[in-house]
Amino acid sequence: MRLVRVVLRFFHGRDLNLHAGAVTFYGAVAVVPVALLTIKLAGLIAGAGRVRDLAGPVIAAMPDRLGADRATAVLVEAGLGMSWLLTLTALLPATWYGEGLRRAFVSLASGPVAAPVAGPVFGPAAAPAAAPVAGWRGRLLILPVLAAAPALLLGLLLVLPGAARRLQDGGWSSVGAVIVSFLATWLVLSPVFVMVYRWCAPATPAWGPTAVVGSFTAANLSGFAHGFVLFWSLPLDLGVPFGGLDAVGAIVAVLLWLYLFHLVTLIGYGATLQASRWWALRSAGS
Repeated sequence: MRLVRVVLRFFHGRDLNLHAGAVTFYGAVAVVPVALLTIKLAGLIAGAGRVRDLAGPVIAAMPDRLGADRATAVLVEAGLGMSWLLTLTALLPATWYGEGLRRAFVSLASGPVAAPVAGPVFGPAAAPAAAPVAGWRGRLLILPVLAAAPALLLGLLLVLPGAARRLQDGGWSSVGAVIVSFLATWLVLSPVFVMVYRWCAPATPAWGPTAVVGSFTAANLSGFAHGFVLFWSLPLDLGVPFGGLDAVGAIVAVLLWLYLFHLVTLIGYGATLQASRWWALRSAGS
């Protein structure tokens, strides 16, 4: 409970909503290129046919409202069919994700009530890096995460097709399928958040707190992702607030969920910083 109070104090005076909105802008630009690159590299590792076979049941299990299943199928085919020129071109907007995360992390870590701690956890107290430097560092530091993404996607695709088939059976089979899907997504997202919190942040938190908080954040976002799929299957008229334009409503809904995704991500980063600081102080006192 003490750690929870410390985390809450960390966010006091920081405009977390603004930071999440800023990262969402970068994410909106980068999310499709990241997905395309991941699918392309996964196809090169396992073969395009194998990726299609594994992705087929998952696509079939997705909600068909507003063409969500067709959009996913188009994304998979576009990624597998990209030329090398298109692949290299997609790399530039894909790294924007790293820039957005890095800028948000730097801003949060140097906020109005920040208490930098000298030593191996946060490093010496210093002013935040200049904006251009922070942006390019973020782009470079996200590259290892992008490199690991295809292997993580293949691991996920090895599990999800079986769960997707059981989802169609109904009853307890569907419950089991959701549990398996949740656990698989959690296991795949956990190393991603550990890498992001360790490498894209302006300071390097300790491994222990990063692994624990990163895994906990991944668990929350795994459930969040399944909630997004459930939301997409509900009979909601998304175009009502936008003059009946369903496409506009669908885009706004995706951006809203992307914003909430980044809000949880930034909360996890703040918790990682404070847990790492607490870990360092406890280690120093023992």
